[in-house]
Amino acid sequence: MTAQTTAESRTEFDAKAAESGQQATDRYFENHRVDVAVSKERVNVLAAEVINGVADTIRRHKVTYDEFQAVKGWLIQVGLDGEWPLFMDVWVEHAVEEVATENRKGNKGAIEGPYYVVNAPELATPATLPMRDNEPGTPLLFQGTITSVDGAPLPGARVEIWHADSLGYYSQYSPGLPKWNLRGTVVADESGRFQINTIEPAPYQIPTDGACGKLIAVAGWHAWRPAHLHLKVSAPGQQLLTAQLYFIGDAHLTDDIASAVKPELVLTPTAVAGGHGEEVTYDFVLDPLDA
Repeated sequence: MTAQTTAESRTEFDAKAAESGQQATDRYFENHRVDVAVSKERVNVLAAEVINGVADTIRRHKVTYDEFQAVKGWLIQVGLDGEWPLFMDVWVEHAVEEVATENRKGNKGAIEGPYYVVNAPELATPATLPMRDNEPGTPLLFQGTITSVDGAPLPGARVEIWHADSLGYYSQYSPGLPKWNLRGTVVADESGRFQINTIEPAPYQIPTDGACGKLIAVAGWHAWRPAHLHLKVSAPGQQLLTAQLYFIGDAHLTDDIASAVKPELVLTPTAVAGGHGEEVTYDFVLDPLDA
């Protein structure tokens, strides 16, 4: 069997932490600026407090040299596995998101996470996300209206949506899945309304065979995230809203490893009348850029 054939025969079950971690690292540098201008005074305050906080923890808990070397080796391995995006997004981003959006009057947001990909296919509403023939899972109609805080509809607003499949795997981060599986950018109509046909995602564990998984194991934590839809909602003159929407009854709503669940973000789908699957309506209210 050739190497090419072997690669083509891989499925999402063959996903490895180091592989998806490196993909997340590469995508980070593709999608985000890392040369943002920050004053020396700001760097001095933030870096000093973080470093002093670590030192205070060491003193308070009498950290030994063996423990120090173990942490040092683990931090090095996080980098070698390409898992810094995963680490930062799972354990740190929720606090940054809370600070960044605390003054918004519109919808609550949530973390972006490490699996966002730019330039997903653009689709007019009503839309069906790209998916495999006979995509496994429960069909879901996700619909709503996008308005400004004054109640005016936002025609042509864009809803970027991506999520795991019914087994908990993301396209472009797990082998064997079509490139844009369950990813799309849906353009709302003249009334700001959108309709998206997709499949309900599954809860999933963050990768556990890399450095982040080792931390979870030795700390006695679990690695689960509740099922969720990822969204970026935008319109001219409005602030970009990044959100995750969860599903009522999920076992991990109260102990999400990423600490990203908010009550306002929990959906309650209902059965489609006379059909197969579920539907849910969720409206978005965007804050103006000058707020």
